[in-house]
Amino acid sequence: MITTTAADGSGVRAYDEGQGPVILLLHGGMDDGESWARVAARLRSRFRVLRLHRRQYRLDLKTGEACTMAEEVEHVRAVVNLIDEPMLIVGHSSGGVLALESLVALPGAFAGAVLHEPPCVIGPPLGGEALTRARAAMAAGRPSRALAIFLRDIVRTPAWAAWMSGAFVSLVPRLGRLVPHQLDDCAAIDEVGLRLDAYSRIDVPVVLLGGERSPAHLGERLDALERAMPNTERVRLRRQGHAANNLAPVQVAEIIAELGDEVLRDPSRRK
Repeated sequence: MITTTAADGSGVRAYDEGQGPVILLLHGGMDDGESWARVAARLRSRFRVLRLHRRQYRLDLKTGEACTMAEEVEHVRAVVNLIDEPMLIVGHSSGGVLALESLVALPGAFAGAVLHEPPCVIGPPLGGEALTRARAAMAAGRPSRALAIFLRDIVRTPAWAAWMSGAFVSLVPRLGRLVPHQLDDCAAIDEVGLRLDAYSRIDVPVVLLGGERSPAHLGERLDALERAMPNTERVRLRRQGHAANNLAPVQVAEIIAELGDEVLRDPSRRK
């Protein structure tokens, strides 16, 4: 584990594994980076892999006020300043939106990026009325229902899967404590809003990674990014969905390593 301090004095921490060119992994919702451990294990023999424990999901840092995407970018900035060398940034789900915002805010810090289905705003808000209902359920002391609403109506997972995930939360107290953070994460993405114009200025090589079994709207968001950004490659994982990092870690690691080799080990091919 490495630790450092952001400009506002808050503590920053990341799992630190392996040696070599640096890959920074930004996890998605309801997580602390552990969901990317199997991918990291397949990369650490060739790369130094940092899995940031995102500020949005730090139970020790949240004080009742919602965490903004800009505050999360400052934690990424702190890691960039600490490492002080070009790196590949990888973002999954809402961590992909954080990766996009970091690429905009920190030009020159990253040699490339892999974005696994970031739910960036491309039109209407991501959460909208469904987020209002999920927050109401949370306020009523029903985190299981709040998560089920989020998964069914915002992520758009099948109703049965959303219900099962919500029910599981009631059995694992720690997950229940993360539900309001997930809702705050969704609200933070809506606060960022439509940023395709800003993302169009990201000119490093970017792999847009999706799964053929993922909710259709995530593919539509990748479509919009592909149209907007100048230097992208689209990769679609067969028989995989939004949790490919857990279910197909070998494939995901290979995709990351291929771009890492290109932009970090072969400077002549950097944009």
